Amino acid sequence: MRYLKHIFANRWTIRRYFSEADLKRITDAIATSELKHRGEIMFAVEARLTTQELLQRKTSREKVIEAFSRLRVWDTEENNGVLIYLLLSDRRLEILADRGIHKKAGPEFFERICRDVESAYKSSQFLEGTILGIQQVSNKLEELYPRDGRIDINELSDKPVIL
Repeated sequence: MRYLKHIFANRWTIRRYFSEADLKRITDAIATSELKHRGEIMFAVEARLTTQELLQRKTSREKVIEAFSRLRVWDTEENNGVLIYLLLSDRRLEILADRGIHKKAGPEFFERICRDVESAYKSSQFLEGTILGIQQVSNKLEELYPRDGRIDINELSDKPVIL
């Protein structure tokens, strides 16, 4: 079953779940959240795995690690980048935080967010679930990396990345 979901999905599949207006709302949610802290949030969505990745039994966790590197989320001044990654065909959300955040927040924090967001996805609330995840990550970043009157440079794009 997993194989078929991936074979028949493509980049246009993403548009069935996230309209242009939805992607704009996600961009705005990230931009607004980053006004409250010095962290960097990026959202990436991938429709499917390739046939080779399926045969290799690649997981969403392996894919988020690849995306984290490829999108250079690790390359922020304060090591405070967070990638929220959705593998749409599996409806699996993964959150990978740079070492500065990961040490302070711990993996359980991000796993809890993934469960909350995936619950919304199961109810076909893709936009709402994604924004919920952004807000929860942002709340933690406010706690760990408050603005404190500092000027913050937007180091990562706020626009969702379609992989």
